[in-house]
Amino acid sequence: MQWRIGLEGYEVMATHGYYGYEHERAQPFIFTVWATLGQGSAIQELAQTLNYADLQLAIDKVMLERTEPIRLMEEMAQQIIDIISTHDCVSELSVRIEKPEAPLPHPGGLPVIEAIWQRT
Repeated sequence: MQWRIGLEGYEVMATHGYYGYEHERAQPFIFTVWATLGQGSAIQELAQTLNYADLQLAIDKVMLERTEPIRLMEEMAQQIIDIISTHDCVSELSVRIEKPEAPLPHPGGLPVIEAIWQRT
């Protein structure tokens, strides 16, 4: 059996982005994170799994505790992966970031990136 722990649709208001004006007012970033656990047997204790609150805390640390803006969503995803992957039980991570107010040439579409990480 395979176990996956997830957090979907977690919205954080933050001042990140490639352009300087994106650092002047907070905009929404929406996160979906899924962690696949390496353990395939029954899980009966919190110590055997990944607490989904840890997913939220990793996002908060990256998005809300930095002193400098993050310019690219790819870097955001990498920093989140760097934190969550320290949990030995995690064998794979998927981090999806949506940026509904990203600057686009004209209205339409939802900018999104997704990073997939696997323990080697």
